[in-house]
Amino acid sequence: MQKLTILFDLDGTLVDTAPDLIRAHNYVMKKFGYPTKSIEELKNAVGRGAKAMMEKTYGKWQWFDEKIKNEMSKEFISYYGKNILHDSTLLNGVKEFLIWCKKENISMAVCTNKTEHLAVDLLKKIGIYDYFEYVAGFNTFDYCKPDPRHLTTTIEILGGDKSKSIMIGDSETDANAARAAGIPMILLKYGYTEKRSTEIYHNHLIKDFVGIEKIISEYL
Repeated sequence: MQKLTILFDLDGTLVDTAPDLIRAHNYVMKKFGYPTKSIEELKNAVGRGAKAMMEKTYGKWQWFDEKIKNEMSKEFISYYGKNILHDSTLLNGVKEFLIWCKKENISMAVCTNKTEHLAVDLLKKIGIYDYFEYVAGFNTFDYCKPDPRHLTTTIEILGGDKSKSIMIGDSETDANAARAAGIPMILLKYGYTEKRSTEIYHNHLIKDFVGIEKIISEYL
């Protein structure tokens, strides 16, 4: 019998990383002489990466010299890598759900647009890395979400089947990848996105991981 495969996004799904990502963003902006922003102002841009946050802070980002953009991005990754688990926390119910999935013999992997080594480091430091059979980051393949191959290739690596897989994420990037891959989507209600949940493709809507076992049991 084919095992169920669950693919998880990372930022805003398994871990609330916004505080540390915004801390890194503000460090870089201050260093380069630009204004900093609060979590409330930037949270919705977090899921789109460092450049998207900087663009939101400084609207004329497209006017920047490519060399400066790259310098700022490198500085961001360097600082964030050294301060990856300062204020980030697991979403409510995550650890309990991962334990339950292991007991149910469910295959699990992370599909994130975070750079792979940063994703692995965060998962290890926050104590949930060993629950996953594979971590596919932004640079693991030649493509990433919303490209459905980010999901389908990971499913193949796990020996899974697309018809027996499900995606859990918090943004339209996750949802669009899942829809294009033809797999069901569980959406976190308060994700790192500027869109309302009603505007994002999903089969199930959750506010956290408490009680999600009931939904997953339908797919076993």
